[in-house]
Amino acid sequence: MFLIAGIQPRTRKLEGTARRCPACGQFQAYRRRIDHYLSLFFIPLLKVKTGEPFILCDSCSHAGSIADNKYASGKASPQARCLACGRSLKQEFSFCPYCGAAC
Repeated sequence: MFLIAGIQPRTRKLEGTARRCPACGQFQAYRRRIDHYLSLFFIPLLKVKTGEPFILCDSCSHAGSIADNKYASGKASPQARCLACGRSLKQEFSFCPYCGAAC
């Protein structure tokens, strides 16, 4: 008889509201946490350890701490900005009219 047991990490999304990623500028960054579970035959049964919350961007995979204060809420900044020159842009622009960079 075989017994397969172990501890598995699982990533949980803590909130549904997206935040702005400081690396790529997209509103694709979410609060997440990695929890560790005791598993039996690859089925998680009991939470062993609760991880620290962090921010992970779905677009560029940039990760950071919540305490950095670089991650603004998605509702706080409705106006888009160019990632290259930092000037204000309209939401429908694909390229910055000031520097020509792709948005």
